[in-house]
Amino acid sequence: MSSGGPTGTTPTASAAIALPTTTRRRVADGPMDASAVSTAVPTNINNVSKINPDHVVSSSPDQDEESHPTGNGGAVSGSGSHVHSNHYSPVIKYLLLRRRVFFCIPEAWLLSVRSGRSLGRKILGTLTLMAVVSVFLTFAFFGGHVDVGYGVKRTEGRLLILKTNNDDWKVAQRAVAEEDQAARPKRIFERLSFSESESESSMPKRLLDEHNTIPGIWMKPSSDDFNKCITRPKNRIRTGSKTNGYLLVHANGGLNQMRTGICDMVAVAKIMNVTLVLPYLDHESFWTDPSGFKDIFDWRHFIEVLTDDIEIIEYLPTRYAAKKPLLKAPISWSKASYYRREMIPLLKKHKVIKFTHTDSRLANNGLASSIQRLRCRANYVGLRYTKEIEDLGKVLVNRLKKNGNPYIALHLRYEKDMLAFTGCSHNLTAEEDAQLRDMRYNVKHWKEKEIDSEERRLQGGCPFSPREAALFLKAMGYPSTTTIYIVAGEIYGSNSMAAFHSEYPNVFSHNTLATEEELDPFRPYQNRLAALDYIVALESDVFVYTYDGNMAKAVQGHRRFEGFRKTINPDRQNFVKLVDLFDKGDISWEEFSSEVRTLHSDRLGAPYVRQIGEAPRLEENFYANPFPGCICNNSQEQIASLKSDDIPLLKWQQADMETVLAD
Repeated sequence: MSSGGPTGTTPTASAAIALPTTTRRRVADGPMDASAVSTAVPTNINNVSKINPDHVVSSSPDQDEESHPTGNGGAVSGSGSHVHSNHYSPVIKYLLLRRRVFFCIPEAWLLSVRSGRSLGRKILGTLTLMAVVSVFLTFAFFGGHVDVGYGVKRTEGRLLILKTNNDDWKVAQRAVAEEDQAARPKRIFERLSFSESESESSMPKRLLDEHNTIPGIWMKPSSDDFNKCITRPKNRIRTGSKTNGYLLVHANGGLNQMRTGICDMVAVAKIMNVTLVLPYLDHESFWTDPSGFKDIFDWRHFIEVLTDDIEIIEYLPTRYAAKKPLLKAPISWSKASYYRREMIPLLKKHKVIKFTHTDSRLANNGLASSIQRLRCRANYVGLRYTKEIEDLGKVLVNRLKKNGNPYIALHLRYEKDMLAFTGCSHNLTAEEDAQLRDMRYNVKHWKEKEIDSEERRLQGGCPFSPREAALFLKAMGYPSTTTIYIVAGEIYGSNSMAAFHSEYPNVFSHNTLATEEELDPFRPYQNRLAALDYIVALESDVFVYTYDGNMAKAVQGHRRFEGFRKTINPDRQNFVKLVDLFDKGDISWEEFSSEVRTLHSDRLGAPYVRQIGEAPRLEENFYANPFPGCICNNSQEQIASLKSDDIPLLKWQQADMETVLAD
C-alpha cells in the first residue's frame, strides 16, 4: 500500500527486480540513453518505498562515477528484494533518504529526475522555494519586524528592528524590571538599598516617567465663570480737589513685602485724600539692596496708571523739602476709619507725614469695593517692572518653554534666613543647625529664640526640604523629565539639593538660565533678581510654594487674578506625616502617592472665597486671594456655593460681593 502521494499503476510486491551485472565500465561524457535510464528508475515512487534504505550502501567517495546497470539489455528480471547501492543512481539513494524525512514531496518530482543536470535544477528550485517560505513565515510571526543584526533602518514605512537574541533577552529582563518599579520614584528614597538603586538607574527613565504620568497634571482649574473686575467707578475718579497734605512712605521688607505695602499706601492715600510721593525702598533688610523705586519699577507708568485715582509726585515740593515730616507707624490691619479719624487730623496739622512701615497696614476685608479694586489696579497694572527687568524675565520664560514644554516654578524657601527664623533644621548637620541658632539669636527683632525643630516641622511650620519637595512633586505625578525653575535665593546646606537633582535633573535658576552678560547688571541687587523670579513664577505653567512667605502670597494672588493659573499649596503638616510613615516603611509608595494626591485635590488654585479668621492676623491675605474684590463671578448663586461650610461669610463680605455684582 502506498505510503504517500496519489495512487497509480503500481507493480505488485512480488515483481522481480533484475540483479545487475557486476561488470564495471566508465560512462562517456555524452548524453545517456534515455531508455537505459528509465529501466533503472522505478515507475512509481511507491516502488521506491519498498526498497529497504537500510540495505543501501553508498559508494566510496574516491570511486569513479558508475553507469546505470544494463544487465539483460535493461530488462527487469530476477526475484531479489535487496539492492546494492552500486546498482542504483545516486538520485534514487538521495530520494530514498529524502522520502523518509520530507514525505510530503510531490511524487512527480521524483519521477521527473532524468539526469544530474536536471537534479541540480530541481535542488536549486527546492532551496529557493524553502528560502521564500522561510522569509514569509518570519514576517508572519513577527508582524513586519525582522531581527537580523545591529543597527536600525526604515523600509516601506515600517521600522526594521535589528537586534540579536541576546539583546532581546536583555529587553525582556528590562521590561519586567520596569513593570516592577514603575509604581515608585527611582532615586530619592533614602531607605532603598544600594543594589536596588543601582538596578533602577539602569532602567530607561523616560519610559518610567511616561508610565507614571498622571493625566491633568498641567491643567489649570476650571474658572470660566470668573473674570477680572477692577474698573474704576465713575464716581470715584479724582476731581482735582485740594489735597490734605503729602505722604512719604518707607516700604520695609523684601521686594514682595514692599510691593504689597506700596499698594496699600496707594489705597490709604485715596482714603486720606493725600498726595503720595514716590515710595522709598528698604535698604537695611537682610539683603541690604541699595536699589530705589525707579531702579525696580517703571515709575512713569505707575504715575500714569493711577493718575485718575490719586496724585503721585516724584519729589516733595520745594517749600516742604526742608521740613521734617511727622513720623508714624500705622497700626497693622487697620480699617479705613482709622486713617480718616486719626491720620487725617495729624496730616492737616503737619502737612507732611511719613509712614515708617507699610507692611500689612490695611485690613484684608471690610473695605469699600472701590478701595479693593484700587489696590489691585496698583498691584497688577501700576507696578510694572523696568524694561530691563521685564525683557530679561521674558527671555528666561521663553528659554524654559523652549519647544513648547511646560515648566514648574518651585518656591523653595530652604534659605538660611528663613530656616533660622523658623528654627527648622531637618536634614541638616549639627554644625549647620548651630549656625542657624547663632543667627537667630543675633537678630534682635526676632522674638522667638528657643525652637524645637522637629516639633515645628510636625506642626507644618517648616518649609519643605529639597528631598521633601522632590517627593511631593513625584507623588503629584510630575515625571523626572519635568523642567523646574527654583524661585529662591541660595539653598542652605552643603548637600541639600543632591536628592532633588538626582530625581529632577532639569533644574534651573536665574543664575543658570541667564548668561553672565545678561545677569551682570542685576547680580549685586537682590531685589532686582527677585523681580526676575517673580516674572518667571507668574508665567509658569504650575507654581508650587513650600512656605507661606510674602512672595508666595504675592505670586499666587497675581496668578488667580490672571485666570486662576494652576498653583499648588502643599498641606505641610499632613504631608510630612506621610513622608515619615513612608520612610519607616509603614506605607507603600502607591499608598503614599495616592494619599498625597487626595490630600491636595482641592489645593490646586481653584476659585474660592477669601477666608476670614477670628483675628486679622489669622485671615487669608487679600493679595494672596483677591476674590472677592478684584475678581467677579457671573452669578451670585455660584459665589454662595463656593462658601466654606464651616466659615460663613460676614455681612460685609456679602455686601461687598453685592456691590461688585451691581458694578
